[in-house]
Amino acid sequence: MEYLDIIPFRNEVSSEVYIPGSKSISNRALILASLCRAKTTLSGILNSEDVALMIAALSKLGIQVSEDDSGKKLIVCGNGGQFAKEATINVGNAGTVARFLTAALAFVQNGEYHLDGSSAMRLRPMSELLESLKRLGCLFKFPKSDGCFPFTMRTNGLSGDSWGVDARQSSQVLSALMMVAPLVNHKTAINFDGGTVSKPFLDITERMMESFSTDEFQIKKEKESLTVISNGYTAKDLLYEIEPDATAASYFLTLPIVAGGNLLVNGIKENMLQGDAKYIKILRKLGGEMVETEEGMKASFFSKRGKGGNFDFNDISDTFLTLAAISPVLAEPTRIYGIKHTRKQETDRVRAMATEIRKLNQEVIEQEDSLEIKPDLNKLKAAASKKVIIDTYEDHRVAMSFAILGSYDLFGDGKSWMRIKNPMCCSKTFPDFFHVLEKLRAQSH
Repeated sequence: MEYLDIIPFRNEVSSEVYIPGSKSISNRALILASLCRAKTTLSGILNSEDVALMIAALSKLGIQVSEDDSGKKLIVCGNGGQFAKEATINVGNAGTVARFLTAALAFVQNGEYHLDGSSAMRLRPMSELLESLKRLGCLFKFPKSDGCFPFTMRTNGLSGDSWGVDARQSSQVLSALMMVAPLVNHKTAINFDGGTVSKPFLDITERMMESFSTDEFQIKKEKESLTVISNGYTAKDLLYEIEPDATAASYFLTLPIVAGGNLLVNGIKENMLQGDAKYIKILRKLGGEMVETEEGMKASFFSKRGKGGNFDFNDISDTFLTLAAISPVLAEPTRIYGIKHTRKQETDRVRAMATEIRKLNQEVIEQEDSLEIKPDLNKLKAAASKKVIIDTYEDHRVAMSFAILGSYDLFGDGKSWMRIKNPMCCSKTFPDFFHVLEKLRAQSH
């Protein structure tokens, strides 16, 4: 599908929606299950491109991954990190696969692995993790650019009990080292001078490691260091349930601000393993009513236009695109900051959002770490009088965020005014996203 025209909601939304499992949790669970010495059953795992890439990689490395009899759960037979000694692996555009798997492979004695990714992945930061692994005994060869995909790694196990990594650009490099540490030492200190970003993801890693660990597990945290204390991962079979994706939920929690009405997002709670659930607080500041029920989070909005505001997204940066995209239909300016590190994700997300919002005739002030959008509904209508075409940069979050804006009935006639190019880039985390959105539109009344 080269493009998709987004049909606005003529009526208020009044329904419920189910969100697929979290990508972050799914791929952490797959890695951790492979590092155990037991059989792990994963319930609620996400069916998406990123997760498929992780499963394919683990399968190449000799990890048995299969569906249970119901076809709704995955069974992973871990081998304590004793992967096949040689493999060629494509990580696609999946940062979790690229970083988590590379660190886990470094644990293997006398291994040789050839890794590559998409054209976008070749531009994403990997040198920080690779430099750390070099210091711990791993060797790398780069046929193109140093510190980037593609590369060949020769592994000799990991050494030392005091590690260091530059985590200023990505907390994933820190999570990667945290997860492999229990295989190497009872006690491992990891230093990350200069701090890190997206700290809630480290909390996810810590809490998941505890779920997969033996009796003794603890992480002692300082400002720029942490110490992993562990007796290793479990040798007992276990069942692990994966939460719905809080980032994917952000689109549907935001939908009532665009369409009006109310929507129950099943399985989403204010207190979740995923830090992106904190986006709920931002929606309240915009004027949304967010009520937690036994089933999930019910989002309602009955005012004419949402408020703007000044918001720090450093800890929940995957959701900043959701707010940025709908900012043209808010009543007040919106400033989003703490997002510098997202310039090195699937695409330069700050630049991408600024570029596309300017297509909507909106004033955008772009700085290294922030975006400020000054909404003007009349200018939006002028831009939309000729269909606005949104480029997605092969970034799933760009596609899904602007689809929510396109659901706004700008001219009051239910006619499409937005076209999204390459909409199926959302298969990275939410293959059925546009089907779910269309179903909600059909149910609105």
